[in-house]
Parts: sequence; C-alpha cells; structure tokens
Amino acid sequence: MTGRITLMGCQVDNLTMEETLGKVEGFIASGRPHQHVVVNVDKLVKASRDPSLRRIINECALINADGMPVVWASRLLGKPLKERVAGVDLFEALMARAGDKGWRVFLLGARDEVVRAVRDTYQRRYPRLAICGCRDGYWTGEQEEAQVAAQVRESQADLLFVAISSPKKEQFLGRWQADMKIPFAMGVGGTFDVAIGKVKRAPLWMQKSGLEWFYRFLQEPRRMFRRYFIDDMAFIWLFIKEAAGR
Repeated sequence: MTGRITLMGCQVDNLTMEETLGKVEGFIASGRPHQHVVVNVDKLVKASRDPSLRRIINECALINADGMPVVWASRLLGKPLKERVAGVDLFEALMARAGDKGWRVFLLGARDEVVRAVRDTYQRRYPRLAICGCRDGYWTGEQEEAQVAAQVRESQADLLFVAISSPKKEQFLGRWQADMKIPFAMGVGGTFDVAIGKVKRAPLWMQKSGLEWFYRFLQEPRRMFRRYFIDDMAFIWLFIKEAAGR
C-alpha cells in the first residue's frame, strides 16, 4: 500500500525513511512552507480527544508513524505501513543532509542550555552545517510568541526543528508556519535531550520490538507512569473501535 492512509482518525504517509528524506528535499527546493508531524500512540490518543489537534495533524504536508505499536496496528487493520520513521532518526538524518547541502537550520525548544548544547554538538560533528539561530522553548502570551515567530522568519532558515511538548508544538506551527515561511518545519519533542546524551535511547533490539516506551519509562518512572499506563491505554480502545468498524 502506498500514499496516505487514515488510522484512528489521523492521516499517515506510507513512506520509508529514504522516501521521507526525498520528500523533504523537494519541500526545501520549492521554497514554500511545509509542516511535518509524527504520530505515535500518545499523539493518536490526544488527537482523538482534541479535534483541533487532529485537524492540524491531518493538514500537515508530511506525516510519519513514529512508534512500532502504530505500525503493528496499521497491519492488523489491513492498512500496512512500510516502516516506522522515528522522529529522532529523521532529525539525525536531516542534520547530516543539511551539512552536505548547505541548508540553514533553526533550533527552537527545550531549555537554553540544552538547545545551545545541541547547536554546539552538531556544529562540531558537521563543520559545514549552518545553524542560523537557536532559542529556548519557553515563552508566555501571544505577543512573545509572535516575537519568536518573527525571529525564526528573519533567520531565513530552510529547516526548523521545534522541541516543545505536544500539543503546544503542533499548535505553534499551525498558527505560525505560513507566516514564518520555513520550507520544512518539524516538531521533535524530546529529541534534543537524546541528541546531546542527556537521555539515553533504548537499545536497538528494544526499538525493533516496540519496547522503547518501556525503556523510557524505566528512566523516568514517576514522570512517565501516567502517560504510558493511564492516558495511552485509550489506544487499545481506539484500535478496537476501528477494527469493529471494519
């Protein structure tokens, strides 16, 4: 199956990592603004409860499945996705490609010391990488948010990575992406913490077996318990409803 599928109310592009990178390259060549989003269990649950978030997701130019449970659900529902395209892996691949192709990058989100550490880390790793701006992800009120959007627009970046929590990052991009005129804007959640080694990623075997969430829970059990064991349990009900509807 190719093209875009609908899964539990959200659309998802059925693409491999290489196909995704090809899409991004085309977006940047066009110069027009495009918004990217990944959907995982948590995002699907939130979108089922928030029509405005679901609308923002479905209007994005590129939507990837980040999470093996989403891929497995697609296969059980007869809409098999080719593979998982994890946001952290796409971020790494795009930073490398930006260094090769001279794309300008803006890093937005996390705490000031974290986003600056990401900037320094990747400029050392890819000496030709042009990071044209970085800013923390903490602001209050519409006026300050407008100033953030103006800063991004004036940077004339090709790629914008937004490391703030959902649904705030989707709402920010939904409001400002057209005004910022960034060819490719991507929400990356906690990727900045992973990128600098502040948070360790699960071993590859856990990633492939769909247990990355459990590894994350073991790292921060108090913070992650509610998300994984209470809020995200609604995913099972969403799957049952869609299966029954077939």
